[in-house]
Amino acid sequence: MCEIFIRANPDSYQTQSRSLRLHGMATSIRLENLFWEVLEELAQRDGMTVNQLLTRLHDELAEHRGETSLSANFASFLRVCCMRYLLLQNEGRIPADTSVSIRSLDARAVLDSLPASWVEAGSSPLPRSARGEHASASSSSP
Repeated sequence: MCEIFIRANPDSYQTQSRSLRLHGMATSIRLENLFWEVLEELAQRDGMTVNQLLTRLHDELAEHRGETSLSANFASFLRVCCMRYLLLQNEGRIPADTSVSIRSLDARAVLDSLPASWVEAGSSPLPRSARGEHASASSSSP
């Protein structure tokens, strides 16, 4: 059993820091190379750079959780994003075909009937931006 895991390329679990700006704030994120590879694939699926993807994930997380600053757990959140992406692909909920963009998928259908440990308890509706919607100046909300 262990041979399956110990034969991993050592480069895949070496860490790498990358610098980026989130709304003008310079920061760096340290992840293992394998996670950077998965984030690269995720970004490419939606025609983004990794930095654009990280900014979008950060913004949507902040909108959903009500946080306004970079969370100390953002790197952990990114690792979980990568694992969820791979697990959801394995479950057939996200197509393995990387030409299918993530934003084109129906999030509710992807998340429907997942084990309770995989989803937020009492989930509220996704933020508009996470659903690919943008509030327009002419629309009003109650």
